[in-house]
Amino acid sequence: MHRILALFVACILLIIAQPRSAAQPASPVEIETYTHADRLGIAHISAVDSPRSDERYRRALSLGAGWNRWPLYWDRVETRPDRFDWSAYDALVKTDLEYGLRLDVILLGAPAFRRDEDLIGGLQMAVFADGTDTPAPGKAVNADNPWATFVHAAVNRYMPGGDRARVEGWPAGQGVRVWEIWNEPDFEFFWSSTVHEYARLLKVAYLVIHSVDPEATVMVGGLLYPTRSNFLAQILSIYQDEPSPEDHNWYMDAVAIHNYGDSWRSGWLTLVVRQTLVEYGLERPIWVTETGVPIWDDYPGPQWTRDEPDARKLLATETQQAAFVVQSAAYAWSEGAQVVIYHQLYDDCGNQPPGTDFAPPASADNVCQPGEICAGDVFGIYRNPADAICFSQHPRPDTARPVANAYRLLADVFGSHHFSRRGVIDDARDDGAALITFARPQARERVVVIWNTREDAVELSLPAAGEQATLYTVRGHRTLTAEDGAYTLSLSPAEMPRQRFREPRLPVDIGGMPVILVETVQDDAAWEQLTYLTFESTRQPASVVTPVPGAALSDTQIAELTATSPTGVVFYSLQHARLRDLPGTEGTNVIATLRPRQYVPIIGRLEDGSWLQVNYEGRPLWVAEFLGEIYGDVNATPVVTFEDEAEAQ
Repeated sequence: MHRILALFVACILLIIAQPRSAAQPASPVEIETYTHADRLGIAHISAVDSPRSDERYRRALSLGAGWNRWPLYWDRVETRPDRFDWSAYDALVKTDLEYGLRLDVILLGAPAFRRDEDLIGGLQMAVFADGTDTPAPGKAVNADNPWATFVHAAVNRYMPGGDRARVEGWPAGQGVRVWEIWNEPDFEFFWSSTVHEYARLLKVAYLVIHSVDPEATVMVGGLLYPTRSNFLAQILSIYQDEPSPEDHNWYMDAVAIHNYGDSWRSGWLTLVVRQTLVEYGLERPIWVTETGVPIWDDYPGPQWTRDEPDARKLLATETQQAAFVVQSAAYAWSEGAQVVIYHQLYDDCGNQPPGTDFAPPASADNVCQPGEICAGDVFGIYRNPADAICFSQHPRPDTARPVANAYRLLADVFGSHHFSRRGVIDDARDDGAALITFARPQARERVVVIWNTREDAVELSLPAAGEQATLYTVRGHRTLTAEDGAYTLSLSPAEMPRQRFREPRLPVDIGGMPVILVETVQDDAAWEQLTYLTFESTRQPASVVTPVPGAALSDTQIAELTATSPTGVVFYSLQHARLRDLPGTEGTNVIATLRPRQYVPIIGRLEDGSWLQVNYEGRPLWVAEFLGEIYGDVNATPVVTFEDEAEAQ
């Protein structure tokens, strides 16, 4: 998948389009009327290279965004050794805060004179002036560690109560509190050095930031996971070898991930990070700081590929882009993500250099000639205005795409109310529907995000928890009345059911346009069950009945499953089950994860049956027996000892 993602994820760090200036900034009263969703954001609402645009801010706020994410480049600030110019960022931070936005600021971009090829000079020097990495009140940072010096200056300037807060008179608590350390450090385009160097970069930043602002959040830079290697696990392994990483929170307060193109992957990567942290006995907030999908069927996309599906297999349509943003957020939140940030507000310049511009094709038959730039990245919720520095010739400049209504739908349903830490995923149904259910405790409501994974329209009969519900769509909302204890929903088909990123046996990566059902749960037992399953309650209700996928299998299905195994025995996963290189949780490595309803042949077991050896993609791995069901006679499989394992290796 990394070959696919690498083509379009790099756009975050390039200059954005020059917007039009609007008349007057919004008043504080007007700002208070916007949602400011605390778990939704947009990348590049503003940028240091562009003049202030109140229209951009109003557009983002009208969508319900609460967070803005942008990079603070070290090389843009320190243009000569020990000479810092913060003026452009001073204006940017001030305006963002005026509009009530919370900021995720990325620290990155070393000046050339601070680099030693792929390394940052002085990074291995002590963090503090006393020659140690041990923080203490009043300690100065080490001037021989330029990264520490830059980080200290940035945080001290923009934190609540910092230098700019005193100059501007910001209210208590107003300033930058979230600092993301670099961008996609597991992707060579952004970080060409080693994981050890990044672990040091993060550690230095953490110690410096918390010495200045103990209430700050220091976040691991958005991980792309472009390969099978687990960059986060490698960082934690490095810290584990240090004397007392727990004394400094393992040098991370949160972890960020990025996901493009496959909505399910937003949840899967959140789960990967969460389980990686669990392996080290840790729990941290997880953010999706970039997610989106580029489109082909609108300028400046390659519209001439309309009849060439292979030429646009990495791209989506406008409608799919809208469906993606809802599905990606739902999957991420269902696995515990705290904040989801969409990439991005406008098309801006994408991966192309500033000034890139061309007219739209005269017809769908116009083909791009060799050496000609006639397509750009199209992620924007809004099309570029006519005075943009890139892609300025859209026939409907500065207008919204369908994704705007989809983002607003998320903000309307999830932006103003607290909702559960997790969701219940049901996306492998025989009827082709995908459902993710959340709880809203204050209103005692269930929120069900629903879409179709098939090419044909689907009529879904959804059991009711009450007598009426509200159905939210991208076009508005209406009241539904239950009939015979159920709601009947018409789900629009998936535009492109063939897999662009997935294996053919898995569901589509972008389904049809989602709808969201909100309903008061009247039954006490049902409400207790929902809050337990969504992690809003830690007390297991006595009457909870968790759906067990295996219980629904027929004898014929079981026979078909066991026939796939050389031993005639199959492990059928009931939840996300981790596969390890050895049995047990101490000193073992997680190699892969089974999803619910996924099955693998059992080829061996421990004598007590607590751990099962399975064949996963040709490799013998171990899974805990309680995580699934066993079909076939497990006692017929051989007992494996660690001596057997050593001989096998």
